[in-house]
Amino acid sequence: MTGEVPRERIGTVAIIPARGGSKGIPGKNLRRVGGVPLVARAVAAAKASPAIDLVVVSTDDAAIAAVAREWGATVVSRPADLSGDTASSESALLHALDSLADGGIQARTLAFLQATSPFIDTDALTTAVSQVASGDADSAFSAVSTYGFLWRRDADGIASGVNHDPAHRPRRQDREPHHLESGAFYVMDVDGFRAARHRFFGRTRVVEVPDSTAIEIDTPEELDVARAMASAGLRSIAPSPIDGPIDVDAVVTDFDGVHTDDAALVDADGTEFVRVSRSDGMGVSLLRRAGVPVVILSTERNPVVSARARKLGVDVAQGLDDKAGALIEWAAEHGIPLHRLAYVGNDVNDLACLELVGWPIAVPEAHPLVLAAARTVLQASGGAGAVREVAERVLAARGIALDMSSAAPAASTWRSNS
Repeated sequence: MTGEVPRERIGTVAIIPARGGSKGIPGKNLRRVGGVPLVARAVAAAKASPAIDLVVVSTDDAAIAAVAREWGATVVSRPADLSGDTASSESALLHALDSLADGGIQARTLAFLQATSPFIDTDALTTAVSQVASGDADSAFSAVSTYGFLWRRDADGIASGVNHDPAHRPRRQDREPHHLESGAFYVMDVDGFRAARHRFFGRTRVVEVPDSTAIEIDTPEELDVARAMASAGLRSIAPSPIDGPIDVDAVVTDFDGVHTDDAALVDADGTEFVRVSRSDGMGVSLLRRAGVPVVILSTERNPVVSARARKLGVDVAQGLDDKAGALIEWAAEHGIPLHRLAYVGNDVNDLACLELVGWPIAVPEAHPLVLAAARTVLQASGGAGAVREVAERVLAARGIALDMSSAAPAASTWRSNS
């Protein structure tokens, strides 16, 4: 009928509530773990599940909305009365479902993901969706198993056992585990959720996830732990594979420690020499041929940097007190959004740039803070194929496959007075 909204019935919608206000960690949902904003990690985890048909972010914040769209989510604007500290997640979910219905989209199954869980297990999420969608459960949630003995204290501080008899403490192998919510995801039948207005109803199933994925970020200390976990190697379920394509429109690099091994030779006259990789030079050449701009930003002012940039045929800015400002200016001049840039760094003066771009990259010998800020840690070292590795992965994202074995670190020496 004329005036009716067309109805589209889909299987499963994933909704990620992500409000802008956070007292414990200001801007929490945009904080990065493994170089990726928390809300983007949740979007990527949902999109990686074959059981989910639509990913939605419910937010009151323009910056969160922009990141969500960049990562492929649909955005539902959340009203102010559902965005305060006292607003429940259920209210945001119901509002998002209603907004989708007003637009003609109705789902049978709802997956509620929390952006504060940075290591969402996509396989477990898929299992939970399948259990609810098939009718084996009305609701399901992620949890870790625990054999811990729980205690409660009364008003006088006297403790008593919760899940055990203190006088009888059987061995672990003689006990059944309990389950602790991980907070990563909850899956519900939509009609049942609308009726119950709560995430737990009917036949509820537990979907176990590894302990390593169960961290929730509510404090600055937990954010630091999650970043350390990501930099230590918990990346298998992160949005970007450690050796996969890098989809960007331009590459920006530091010089010392990226194009070089961060060492310099000095002769008796004070002239400095650095070693650079011819393989890296070929990588830059391949990027330029593919139409991918490359720029070098350096805190140092040294003729060797200018000479190398001239040889490579790339833009260079050096002697910079504000590398981040220079990066923003360069991106604006070239009309490239920051989220479409890769930045390759190795030391603390690169941190501000790494926080700005969509793809922060570190060489393997980088400072620990840089490793923690990186979305990708390269396999090749600075001055020994790092730039070539970036080049080949950027080209791979464009469907240009090259043989990684060609990245042998052949080197040449450049003088500072070239």
